Amino acid sequence: MTEIPTVNPATRNQAALDFLLSRRSRPAKTLVAPAPDADQLTEILQAAARTPDHGKLEPWRFVVLTRAAAQRLGREAETRAAAQGLPEDQSAKAGKQFYDSQLCVAVLFSPKPSEKVPELEQLFSAGAACLSLLNAALAAGWGANWLSGWASQDDSFGRDLLGMTPGEIVAGFIHLGTEGVTPSDRPRPDLAAITHWISE
Repeated sequence: MTEIPTVNPATRNQAALDFLLSRRSRPAKTLVAPAPDADQLTEILQAAARTPDHGKLEPWRFVVLTRAAAQRLGREAETRAAAQGLPEDQSAKAGKQFYDSQLCVAVLFSPKPSEKVPELEQLFSAGAACLSLLNAALAAGWGANWLSGWASQDDSFGRDLLGMTPGEIVAGFIHLGTEGVTPSDRPRPDLAAITHWISE
C-alpha cells in the first residue's frame, strides 16, 4: 500500500477548511440591507481576482450594480423578457433577482486571444472567479448567492445594460447583502458515488 504523506501541521489552515466544509449560499431573495460598501466590496473582489488563471489572461471582469442600478435593470429585464414573448410569470422572474438585490456583481466572461489557453479553459476560469467571489463574500460575513437566469442569456440585455462587448457573456450574477434568514443545509453529494480512484 502506498504511504500517504504527512501534511505539515504548520501549513494547514483549519479555519479555511472548516469554512469550505460548511459553506452555504444564502438565497438571494432573503438578503436584506445593508450590503457591502465600496471598500468592503473591493476586498471581496480582490479575493475573487486571485482565481486560477492559466496564462494570466484575466478572461473575466466585474460590473458592480448598486441597489438603484439593480432596480433599473430589474425593470428592463421584465420589460424585455415580456417583449420577447415570455409568459408573465417568467418575465416577472427575469426581473425579480434584480428587484430583490441589495448589491450585485455581474461577472463577465471576457475571453482573450491565446494560442496556449483554449477559450473553454478561460471560461472555466470565469466560473472559478464567480465561486471565489461568492466564497469571499460569505467568508467576510455577508450573505451571497450566484444566479444566472434569462438576463444572463440575452445578448442585447448584456450589451445595452452591462456594457458587454462582442464575445463576452455573463458567467453569473453574484448578489450580496445581509443574511435575512439562515437556511438549513441541503443534502450534499454522495462522495463515494462521484469519486473514482485510480491507484496504479
